[in-house]
Amino acid sequence: MSLDKILSIAGKPGLYKIVTQTRSGFVAESLLDNKRITVNIHSNVSVLSEIAMYTLTEEVPLREVFKKVREKEDGKQTAISHKDSKDKLEEYFFEVLPDYDEDRVYPSDIKKVIQWYNILQANDLLDALDKVDEDKSTAAKVEEAQSKTTAKPNAAAKNAGSKASATKKGGSTKNTSARKT
Repeated sequence: MSLDKILSIAGKPGLYKIVTQTRSGFVAESLLDNKRITVNIHSNVSVLSEIAMYTLTEEVPLREVFKKVREKEDGKQTAISHKDSKDKLEEYFFEVLPDYDEDRVYPSDIKKVIQWYNILQANDLLDALDKVDEDKSTAAKVEEAQSKTTAKPNAAAKNAGSKASATKKGGSTKNTSARKT
């Protein structure tokens, strides 16, 4: 399952996966206790694939942050809990993402990232991070192969075609002036 199907719902703890869509929203299943809830379309919902963390130079997608945490932890649960002190959380996150913007990334954001990572790890959903990269590289290879095999039109032929159509338009206006009244 990709991060496109994993959600964070404002006011609800943990993460949810989309089960099905309804007329007025969708049904989501909690990754913590597997209970299903109906989510109204007006609810504040964030899809994990659309979230990014601020760094000093750019915004890093959450998927990349999760990969860095997984590399640090060797694919296991984090050594730190999301309930630890602010200082411990910031120190840990600095090891994971050294150039994160301390002014725009709050301790509550770090808590969420660590909690979400642990939830995804407990549900064996971190493998989706690699599948996205494989899908993108496969799509890039297919696109590259298609661009090599597709014949590109000759620029001279394009210009000749556009000149011919311009002459045709111009010719029809000149014929009306040749008539004598």
